[in-house]
Amino acid sequence: MTTLYGYFRSSAAYRVRIALNLKGLAYDQAPVNLVKGEQRGDDFRARNPQGLVPVLETDEGQRLTQSLAICEYLEERHPEPALLPADPAGRARVRALTQLVACEIHPLDNLRVLKYLVHELGVDDAAKLAWYRHWIHEGFAALEAMLTREAGTGEFCHGDTPSLADLCLVPQVFNAERFDCDLSAYPTIRRIVASCRALPAFAQAAPGEQPDAG
Repeated sequence: MTTLYGYFRSSAAYRVRIALNLKGLAYDQAPVNLVKGEQRGDDFRARNPQGLVPVLETDEGQRLTQSLAICEYLEERHPEPALLPADPAGRARVRALTQLVACEIHPLDNLRVLKYLVHELGVDDAAKLAWYRHWIHEGFAALEAMLTREAGTGEFCHGDTPSLADLCLVPQVFNAERFDCDLSAYPTIRRIVASCRALPAFAQAAPGEQPDAG
């Protein structure tokens, strides 16, 4: 059985759960408690020297890391339903939207960065929250403009079926909501996220539905 090592509130693991669900693939979950530091233990480091989730162990015994690499692996192994458009320009657009979230917003606002700000640099909670919200708004303002102006946007980020971009957007919005970010300036983002959350594959992947949500 395919096993996903993750954490219920991890954006990166959330992306992979959605992908697995959309593809209709069965998998077990092996929770890794990031708050308790289980990702830094020797057992987990043997699976991923970076000490990051997710890790996907395949039926063949392969260990895959990095959420976008895992999602593209699933796309190549199980091409239907497609998470990337058939045309090169569409694929480039979806990857650009995906990377805006996964490479520009998420790395600045993830747990280890926030902990470093507090524990190593002595930043207080108010400043940490200001940091978080700043990078959310920087990224979401650009994403909202792209989604609003570009003809490729449909019910979802690209067209009328979910793509890799939606898999990244929904977890990032979840995290922004956790930090009480004001998302009123992003109606297109909010509309797309509502469409995604109405689908079982997204709803079942939500953090509150996971075995380690407690």
